Amino acid sequence: MKPVSQATSLRKAPVQRRSAERLTRILDACADLLDEVGYDELSTRAVAARAGVPIGSVYRFFGNKRQMADALAQRNLERYTERVTERLKDAPKGEWRAAMDAVLDEYLAMKRTAPGFSLVDFGNQIPVGARSEPNRRVADRLTDLLSDYIGRTPDENLRRTFLVAVETADTLVHLSFRMAPEGDETIIAETRELLRAYLARVLD
Repeated sequence: MKPVSQATSLRKAPVQRRSAERLTRILDACADLLDEVGYDELSTRAVAARAGVPIGSVYRFFGNKRQMADALAQRNLERYTERVTERLKDAPKGEWRAAMDAVLDEYLAMKRTAPGFSLVDFGNQIPVGARSEPNRRVADRLTDLLSDYIGRTPDENLRRTFLVAVETADTLVHLSFRMAPEGDETIIAETRELLRAYLARVLD
């Protein structure tokens, strides 16, 4: 498993491989426990026990569970970016609809399978910061990732377009998962059509 990106606000960044692997175990344990007990019942002590590390190892990296959840959200974004990039390898370059499908499909896949993702995702679900900030991070990451693929300049207009698309998809996908455990397929289909109609105004 890939360790968390150093862009997160760790108290101390891992230097040696052993330390990085320990950080990965801590975040894996945090994700599993979020699914099992929820954020309110999550504790640094329980995470340490699940990860098989001393409690001091957790506090070496994180001052509290909120910082730990924030680091998990950042790792989710890194993994999401990597997986979207992999999906795009099989999509025809320049086809923004194929790119949009890859972006949405990977988000749905992580919602359904990634431990802890339903509570944390990229930071929207629990108090790890303002709700708009994680979506802006996602939109900026997607702009940088997709601009060359679709042959567009990553200017402010494109960043705003992707931010609106991300905010819209975020709201509707969460609605679909409130309606059904695996996501309501009719709402997901409507989300896909809405995104295509909106993006076509800018990208066609």
